[in-house]
Amino acid sequence: MRGAGEFARRIYTELRRVKWGEMVTYGGLAARVGNPSAARAVGMVMAKNPVPLIVPCHRVARSDGGLGGFSAPGGVDFKKTMLALERG
Repeated sequence: MRGAGEFARRIYTELRRVKWGEMVTYGGLAARVGNPSAARAVGMVMAKNPVPLIVPCHRVARSDGGLGGFSAPGGVDFKKTMLALERG
């Protein structure tokens, strides 16, 4: 997490609390760290996540139910795969 700002570290810490098989919205995650209007900023933090297996950014979705983006190799298709694995 070197080089990550305070906001990013708070987001990464809070996202690690989202349990296996659960999801949260970008806005919901922003609200959890006390900044409910920062959904877009959360998206930017997710795009720079250096450790997606430790900080499970695939568990973050849009408020309209869409999956949003995914910057890991494979993009949104890989995000869908990860979520399906967690659902069992």
